Order: sequence, then structure tokens, then C-alpha cells
Amino acid sequence: VQLQACGGGLVQAGVSLRLSCAASERTFSNYALGWFRQAPGKEREFVAAISWSGARNYYADSVKGRFAISRDNAKNTVFLQMNSLKPEDTAVYYCTTLLATRSWGTQQPQDFGSWGRGTLVTVSS
Repeated sequence: VQLQACGGGLVQAGVSLRLSCAASERTFSNYALGWFRQAPGKEREFVAAISWSGARNYYADSVKGRFAISRDNAKNTVFLQMNSLKPEDTAVYYCTTLLATRSWGTQQPQDFGSWGRGTLVTVSS
């Protein structure tokens, strides 16, 4: 599955931003999906994941209550609604697929595959 994230930009702290990630294949709905982010000089960090149906999800503690992941399988698209943005949310955001053999609930980058092109989110204070 090829993934392409978009929707990033330069925003001020406190505002909202919605990221989208479109997939190239109709088998998109077979996959659980995740969002990761990577700030300059830091390791890639888990943000959120959603089940193939959209019925289940889980989040990193750092974004819980502020971010919401959702998906539209008819449009082969996954979303990340980011509210109350903080300067520490500045990063390149990537969408990815949870590998079939990995456990639900994992936050390890090696348990995800099909990394798409990221989108840069910059939050100014």
C-alpha cells in the first residue's frame, strides 16, 4: 500500500489542524493504520492507530484528548484531527499500516510498514 500524507502547515499554538492520508489501493480497508511523527533530531514517535473498521483506536499519552484518528474506507483515507496544538507537536507526520503479524496496541515503529511520504507540521508559540 502506498500512502501519501497531506494537510500540514505552519500554525500558531492552540489552533487545530487536520491531516489526511490517502492510500493507493482498494485493499486499504484490510489494514489497521497508524500515525507517527518525527521531530528534528528525534526518533520517530507513535501518535495514534485505528483498526481496519474504525471501531477501535489508541493514542500516545502525549496527544490523548487532543488528537483524534478516523478513517473513511470508501475514500481510502485516514485522518488525524489535531486540536490545541503545542510547539512540541512540531514534526513531520507519517501515516503507516500496522503489520498483520503485530499486536494491537503496539507503539513500536518496527511493527508498522508501508511508510508514506510525511507532511510537516510546525507549531509556533
